[in-house]
Amino acid sequence: MSGLVVFVGAGPGSADLITLRGARWLARADVVLADALADPALRELAPRARWVDVGKRGFGRAVAQARIDAMLVDEARRHAVVVRLKGGDPSVFGRLEEELQALQRAGIACEVVPGVTAALAAAADLQRPLTRRGRGRSVALTTAVTADGDLGAGRHADTEVFYMAGRQLGALGRALRAAGWPAETPVAVVSRAGAPDHVASSHRLDGLAQAALLHAGRPAVVTVGVGAAAVAPAPRRAVPDRADMSDIGRTAITAP
Repeated sequence: MSGLVVFVGAGPGSADLITLRGARWLARADVVLADALADPALRELAPRARWVDVGKRGFGRAVAQARIDAMLVDEARRHAVVVRLKGGDPSVFGRLEEELQALQRAGIACEVVPGVTAALAAAADLQRPLTRRGRGRSVALTTAVTADGDLGAGRHADTEVFYMAGRQLGALGRALRAAGWPAETPVAVVSRAGAPDHVASSHRLDGLAQAALLHAGRPAVVTVGVGAAAVAPAPRRAVPDRADMSDIGRTAITAP
């Protein structure tokens, strides 16, 4: 009888961004197949599990997807609980579809536990909401480079967040200009979003290439558009004078 495979979103940076449900599944795991970007501190949450690194690193060493699929099936046939630990959220650029299909073909049950994706962690690090009332009603999540190696730049929403963009900043900026984004469009770059050592920088779109050196060698997300703009100072409200305040809370009573 096969066991259960649980896909757990580890969050993008610090171990404490994992959900309570994800932590509980790690505590029950017999085997953990972990992505490269998962915080090593998460091992402490899985004291009885065998930990296997199946991480993919951009432009570097990677375990083939077919090999990961086969490992999931094999481990599930030998253990009660297998956790597939994915950086960020499993459903966002996490190759979840292929792994679900492999388990379905093998008749193995699974569950998906969501996690904090890098776009949300970057917005939190910057304190810049991705949506804004009246002017930021849509958000698009996009990979900077497609499976064929093409630059996936376009204009699809009020705010667009590009993943895996760290090595493509100059080219991305030029492609976004060609796609119709104005030169003065606000852009924010956050590398290692959600981690204590995250680095953030703000730019105009026509100056995005300047961020390349600052974020070199670090996984980065690029936010473009409304959600990249700094929050404007709140307008000061008029303070009533003492004469006006003396009437606050009084109730007029009319004699019969």
